[in-house]
Amino acid sequence: MHEFFKKINKNKAFTLVETLVAISIFTVSILGLISVLASGISDTGYAKKKMVATYLAQEGIEYVRNARDAYVLFPDVNGTSWDYFVDTISECVAGNECGFDRPISDYFFDDDLHLCSIAFDCKLYINNGGYDTYSIGTDSGFTRKLWTEAVSDDEIKVYSTVSWTQGSGNYSITFSENLFNWIE
Repeated sequence: MHEFFKKINKNKAFTLVETLVAISIFTVSILGLISVLASGISDTGYAKKKMVATYLAQEGIEYVRNARDAYVLFPDVNGTSWDYFVDTISECVAGNECGFDRPISDYFFDDDLHLCSIAFDCKLYINNGGYDTYSIGTDSGFTRKLWTEAVSDDEIKVYSTVSWTQGSGNYSITFSENLFNWIE
């Protein structure tokens, strides 16, 4: 019986090869887990930026809609109207996009609209928790460009594109909406 117990004791110990195989399996499983976590973090960052870009694109459309309403509802001494609004925004066409340089606080934006160029590249900055074009804030990494397309005398299509760079890719999101002359 004594030799029987000696054989059992010899077979209980791990060999060097078994130990190395166990360590390599553990290492591969940990690397797989780290890879999945890194991918999840990256996807979360992309989703966050896409959500912000979506809101900024919609805000661009809302800004133009607000300006349309102001031009039509609150005529000034020059008789501001739908036609004046369309003339003001008509320079903003595909290939010649515009941005605005003030937060939405003024009714009329004819002095606020600027063509996107080197001098005014339509970048958005984070300033006091909001996004605007004042360069005194922190660069948000987003740009917003607006342009229009005439559909008829009483209808224009407004486009708002927000672009950003993340990792090695360039991304953008574009919204569009038709605006009408709803007062005759």
